[in-house]
Amino acid sequence: MADELPRTHGFDPAMAGRRAECDGGAMIEGTHFATRQDFAGVLTGEYVDHGDPPWRWYLMKDLYVKPEGYLADSVWCESGMVFLVGEQR
Repeated sequence: MADELPRTHGFDPAMAGRRAECDGGAMIEGTHFATRQDFAGVLTGEYVDHGDPPWRWYLMKDLYVKPEGYLADSVWCESGMVFLVGEQR
C-alpha cells in the first residue's frame, strides 16, 4: 500500500540476550478501552523502526511474565517502555 508507514528491520547486538521488562497496552475485548500489561523476558536484539519519525520496537522472547491469557511466546516492546533488569536508565 502506498500509504503504509516506513518500516526498517535490524539487529542490535548490544540488546541481544539481555533480560528486560516492558509494559504496554492492549484492548479489552468487547470494549473501546485498553489496559496496561506487563511483560518480562529476554530481548533478541531484533528491532523494527516504524513510522515517520520512527519508533523503535524490540522483540522480547522467553517470556517469564505475561498477562493471563496471553498465548504468544514473544512480544514487541516500544523502546521507551523497555527496562533492562538490574540496570539503571
